[in-house]
Amino acid sequence: MPTSFRLDPPSGVPFYRQIIDQILAAVATDALTAGDQLPTVRALAVELQVNLNTVAKAYKELEIRGVLNTRQGSGTYVSSVRVERDEVERRRQVIQLVDEFLARAAGSGLPLAEFLQEFSARMKEDPK
Repeated sequence: MPTSFRLDPPSGVPFYRQIIDQILAAVATDALTAGDQLPTVRALAVELQVNLNTVAKAYKELEIRGVLNTRQGSGTYVSSVRVERDEVERRRQVIQLVDEFLARAAGSGLPLAEFLQEFSARMKEDPK
């Protein structure tokens, strides 16, 4: 499989949501393309060390959205639906990343002012 999945327990984002986000990102960036087979629910649950229902929930939501197709006895595949990151999804991901960072920084005792100083310095180097 071309994409590997990782979960980030400290993020606070539900595992099924992390799986969905990673699959959507992989499809949007063509790391996964139409026809690519995903791991079975059981295989991915074992790999990620989560309950089978967690993976099944993620796959089911993506199937409802038309991103995945499940073929009985054959497996789960990426459909031909094109996934575009619309503005709302992009904004949600930015907010999620900022929230995750702030939670990690606070948990590590890192001062926000130090982060902002470093961030500003990096923006001056490469303002993309």
